Amino acid sequence: MARILIVDDDAAFRESLAETLQGLGHEVHEAASGEEALRRAQQHRYATIFLDHRMPGMDGLETLAALAARLPQLPPVLVLTAYASGSGTIEAMRLGAFDHLTKPVGRAAVIEALDRALRSRADAEATPAAPAAPAGADDEGELIGVSEAMREVHKRIGLAAASEAPVLVQGETGTGKELVARALHRHSARSTGPFVALNCAAIPRDLLESELFGHVKGAFTGAATDRPGCFRAADGGVLLLDEIGDMAPDVQAKLLRALQEGEVTPLGSHRAVRVDVRVVAATHRDLAAAVREGRFREDLRYRLDVLQITLPPLRERLADIVPLAEHFLRRAAAPQPAKRLAPDAARALIAHTWPGNVRELRNAMERAQALQRGPVVGAADLDLGPAASAGGADTADSHALPAGALDGNLPEAVERLERRMIAHALAEARGNRSLAARRLGIHRQLLYSKLAQYGIE
Repeated sequence: MARILIVDDDAAFRESLAETLQGLGHEVHEAASGEEALRRAQQHRYATIFLDHRMPGMDGLETLAALAARLPQLPPVLVLTAYASGSGTIEAMRLGAFDHLTKPVGRAAVIEALDRALRSRADAEATPAAPAAPAGADDEGELIGVSEAMREVHKRIGLAAASEAPVLVQGETGTGKELVARALHRHSARSTGPFVALNCAAIPRDLLESELFGHVKGAFTGAATDRPGCFRAADGGVLLLDEIGDMAPDVQAKLLRALQEGEVTPLGSHRAVRVDVRVVAATHRDLAAAVREGRFREDLRYRLDVLQITLPPLRERLADIVPLAEHFLRRAAAPQPAKRLAPDAARALIAHTWPGNVRELRNAMERAQALQRGPVVGAADLDLGPAASAGGADTADSHALPAGALDGNLPEAVERLERRMIAHALAEARGNRSLAARRLGIHRQLLYSKLAQYGIE
């Protein structure tokens, strides 16, 4: 049985709806106005509220806004209207309504809507609160990851940050290569200098040279003023050359000279300008293959690839998926409370193959935060698309987790995942620890440590 509030200035409608709800075994309270609804909502805890849109005095939307502002947790609110309009529905959902129903509402529609609302409420009470953001975390630039693969990335960033050498960041599209560059900048001696990012694939070939090195007034048609270019803009700081593998060969030659000489010559000028820039290059392409195919200069590759950081795809970072998802939910909700992940949603996220990597996960969480009306995101709310069907949460895919594997707190879930992955790798390697360590992408010594920690023979 649930306690339900009906808010409507039409006494006959209240009585009819109350009879239906009482017939389902629920306790029903009534309010004839928005003001009375606010008083009752502060005196009692309701599982669901049916709220009429058009009422004299405080209308339904004003009442909904006031309820959201005054209650610690807004219960599912089902807004009812006899005068449906697109703007009314949009505004109701924006203000936090669980659903927007059009009068007259049949008994079956009432039961179906109420059932969804009560399930949402039950899920919210059964699902632990989402963890708070880590102290000092930078929502815009934090490289989140608890997996061994990401710990290695963090270590490489720390080592590279202490150097001035060029860095090549490699990884599939969407893995977060720009975040690596920003972390290098933030933790280096150049942190007080500028950070400039240029996507080489997004700039037309005939403009890329100007974007990099600048130009003087009159250098070409349309050059109405001097332009410094990215190298001079990043002087004293870090320049990220994203998608360096797509750079045209003739521009590659001029970039190599700029890196070797530490100076640039703007288009239309004969005077070189000294620059103090640390270059971080990023690409999703295999530069060694591009060199063999004649699409990338070998000498430029060696000049850029002094220090290398490789970002693993998300499908190889299973332990990071849930923490990342919760992070993106918090970021999408701010400053409001973030929605929480139900256990079945967490299992579905881990089972998904993530061809778009972290960027795809971020989009999925922003979509869930925006469209799911309840406080809990379930597997059915994720809309992961075709890629999920190949390894859904209920398949026997080796990446899927059994029910309950993600219950409890994050460290416990990570331990369960590590234990399962290690046992699976050992079985696949027929007990060969060196081969199992290579399959897991970790050092053999770390595998021995984990085997002792988990008591795995």
